[in-house]
Amino acid sequence: MERPKGLRGKLRALYYGETRSAVRFRLSVISIDLLLIVFFIVTPLIRDDPRFLTADYIIACIVALDILARGYASPHFGRWLRQNGLLDLVVLITLLFPLSLSNFAFLRILRLWSLFHSDFFWDTVARRWDNTRWEDLTKVIATLVTYLFIVTGVVYALYARKVDDIDTYVDALYFTVTTVTTTGFGDITLPGATGKLISIAIMITGITLFVRLAQTVMRPNKVRFTCPTCGLMRHDPDAVYCKACATLLNIPNDED
Repeated sequence: MERPKGLRGKLRALYYGETRSAVRFRLSVISIDLLLIVFFIVTPLIRDDPRFLTADYIIACIVALDILARGYASPHFGRWLRQNGLLDLVVLITLLFPLSLSNFAFLRILRLWSLFHSDFFWDTVARRWDNTRWEDLTKVIATLVTYLFIVTGVVYALYARKVDDIDTYVDALYFTVTTVTTTGFGDITLPGATGKLISIAIMITGITLFVRLAQTVMRPNKVRFTCPTCGLMRHDPDAVYCKACATLLNIPNDED
């Protein structure tokens, strides 16, 4: 097997190769990603710590190097930029300017959505569940969690210490969860017409995401495999013929 030449070839082999060293490298990158996401989630609780800025800039350097490496290694730069690159750049900007953009720090949670919606994750960690209901379910849950933290960040940025009972990030998260689930205890409410409109938008969008989650859980198990004749993408795991056009299928079976 010919060894990759040049920096781009080596990076492409690490990010897209199938060798053991490439898989170990990608597992390390994903582990770092998960640690970064944990840091982003707890950021509102540790922002006043004197060591926060140091950690923030170190993470900014890590994210910047990862973006440069992935972009340079990508065989389809435009597609990578649209799918993940732009979101990662938004995250990087909030890391580079943590003080002036502190009200936009909640956008960092987009890294969670980006990770679990990437082929990089599914081709490395979850190949067994790629193109199955488990992939769909994980993506829906990641979208829901991302939505909760983004909305919490918006509420905190707009109303913290301006509204009674919203003094901390946890207060904003509590309001978001009770609103999204339509529990609505009423102990925290957003004032004025703008506050009511924001609450309505949170409820409607949240209900939609929960319905989507329920549909994914209840939907019969299917695998994604494009029929070569009619293009139907979802089939029963043990399907031999396409239900739409009766074309003979050859669905790969990874079961042991």
